[in-house]
Amino acid sequence: MILFRYLTREVLLTMSAVAGILLLVIMGSRFIRYFADAAEGDFPVTILGSLMFYHLPGFMELILPLAFFLGILLAYGQLYMNSEITVMVACGMSPTRLLRVTLLPASIVAILVGLCSLWLTPAGSLLTEATIEEQQSRLDVSVLAPGRFQSFGSGRTAYISGFSDNGNRMQEVLVHEQAQAEEGTHSYVTRARSGYQETSVDTGSRFLVLEEGERYGVTPGSRAAERLVFDRYTLRLGLSRDRQELDSLEFATTPELWRDPDPRAQAQFQWRAGLPLMVFVLALLAQPLAQVNPRQGRFAKLLPAVFLYVAYLSLLLAAVDAIGSQTLAAAIGVWPIHGLFLLLGGLLIWRSQRKGMR
Repeated sequence: MILFRYLTREVLLTMSAVAGILLLVIMGSRFIRYFADAAEGDFPVTILGSLMFYHLPGFMELILPLAFFLGILLAYGQLYMNSEITVMVACGMSPTRLLRVTLLPASIVAILVGLCSLWLTPAGSLLTEATIEEQQSRLDVSVLAPGRFQSFGSGRTAYISGFSDNGNRMQEVLVHEQAQAEEGTHSYVTRARSGYQETSVDTGSRFLVLEEGERYGVTPGSRAAERLVFDRYTLRLGLSRDRQELDSLEFATTPELWRDPDPRAQAQFQWRAGLPLMVFVLALLAQPLAQVNPRQGRFAKLLPAVFLYVAYLSLLLAAVDAIGSQTLAAAIGVWPIHGLFLLLGGLLIWRSQRKGMR
């Protein structure tokens, strides 16, 4: 029991360190991209935290299997370097028993990966897309930056010179619009001294209210032009209660994918269901690959192991694409790939056991 807790702790601690580093790198890259989009005015900076939180399960479902694989390699490699596993084997711990010890942390990681891939990741992706679509389909005062031309959907571009002291009213507003008609494209430019956004309590419609300005309308190729002077002019922005329907398979729940006979849905389902299984296959591969002697060093087999992981993941992705494009039958699916690497792991363990008996 003491050895069991010791080995499990070593693997999980090493995995946590690797996962933390990988998560920091990946989330940092995504944060920089979102921050650049926010700086361009695509959505307010205040929702960056929510977007990163929604993306977390999608990151974890890919990071945890790799981190666990590397955790076993590094932890067991260090134990082999210090001859600790050699002593354990001399005291009666067989490689088969060591594998059973490894399967407990593998089960914990597989449960976490399954929760992410089967439930949390599609829910988080849906929330992310819905949040971005909602922000991009509306003109929010918090999005606009003074002194910049910014698009806010429906062929409209807005420019403001600044805000009032309380931040609710825009000063020197310029709005450019383009509308399609049978006779051509109409361009409208609206200039106002001030403007603000309001929402109808009854209908939920959002409006941009402009005050004290002029509106010009022209059609390219025509000499006619329109000019309208107004004290108050209202532009309808959209319905805040409406939400764009997101029916991508990426956002579908796992039971929906299970019931959907479409090959693309089956490909997505097999990808999600295969990730927890991947954890056990990687555990089977990692244990013999971690077996090194002190002269080799703990990183001797790290590079071949990483190449093996990349080949495993690349074959899975290729099979998922093939199922979606109907070049591979969904009944066959990705399972032969899991079986192939499971067989490879069994052969490596058998080889290491025979080597140890000599």
